Amino acid sequence: MQISTTLSSDLTSDERLAEILANPGFGLHFTDHMFLVEWTPETGWANARIEPYGPLSLDPATAVLHYAQEIFEGMKAYEHADGSVWSFRPEENAARMVRSSQRLALPELPVDDFVQAVDALVEVDRRWVPDATGEKSLYLRPFMIATEKFLGVRPSQHVTFLVIASPAGSYFKGGIKPVSLWLTENYTRAGRGGMGAAKTGGNYASSLVAQQQATSQGCDQVVFLDGQEGTYVEELGGMNMYFVFDDGTIVTPQTGTILEGITRASVIELAGKLGHHVVERRISIDEWRDGVTSGRITEIFACGTAAVITPVGSLKWDGGEVPAPASTVLTMQVRQALVDVQFGRAEDTFGWMHRIC
Repeated sequence: MQISTTLSSDLTSDERLAEILANPGFGLHFTDHMFLVEWTPETGWANARIEPYGPLSLDPATAVLHYAQEIFEGMKAYEHADGSVWSFRPEENAARMVRSSQRLALPELPVDDFVQAVDALVEVDRRWVPDATGEKSLYLRPFMIATEKFLGVRPSQHVTFLVIASPAGSYFKGGIKPVSLWLTENYTRAGRGGMGAAKTGGNYASSLVAQQQATSQGCDQVVFLDGQEGTYVEELGGMNMYFVFDDGTIVTPQTGTILEGITRASVIELAGKLGHHVVERRISIDEWRDGVTSGRITEIFACGTAAVITPVGSLKWDGGEVPAPASTVLTMQVRQALVDVQFGRAEDTFGWMHRIC
């Protein structure tokens, strides 16, 4: 892409930026610029540009507001000890966005253009990348929305792809601790033939009422079962799951109706290198409950872009509870190995890291 750049005339001051980067939180502050490119059937992708961060002007009849034709990605940029900035497997995020585009009848943005767009924004807003203290990073949010002004149920004939960025602190405020889970027996996140494997906002919107239920029960996250039989574990509201057995085998729910996480795929490779056999198969809620009780399941953990990897604690449901598994040793070993690669503290033998600047 040919990308034009219009720099902001009202940059965040160095003093204010230092305050933000000292305690960024998550998704609270945004960099000075954003990337945009637009698509129509006639022009294809055109008018790629970086411009000052600011509100979008959308007609009340804009298609995305009525028919939820939108997709997004979540990824991070990391500062290494030598001052260079890197992203983690951006081509995989780009490839997943292509798959999401296909599911929601949106135009496909080529992988190289996706990576170029993300790189360009990070380069312009380089000073917003925090140092690695406390696992701080620059969170990147590429997203695509239907921007045609039209109230009709068909694929939009005008689409906009954007990238915004936000400095992020550690997901864990007071140190890493197991998350408690609530098993919802009222709601499912996706079903066969649905949008579960696409990264689209509707999947997350449908999880919110179940998450409210979990919070009201004193739990951190909600567990969803499959929509067909209501028996098999799928994923949490925003994370994939792993079960470690006493013979060293690791089981993760098979995909198809769940999101194929980039961190999920990386853990499979990393755990294999550490000598563990990883199996992708269905795992029932009864196998979870019985496995923890008997000691057959020794650890459970979840993974995602924001939290990276987190140990799973107790599981509660209406009328019962299973305590936390006995160990978190392998969970923390895998987590440390992955984080060390992301922040440049360990050799990247997988070729996962992509240098931006």
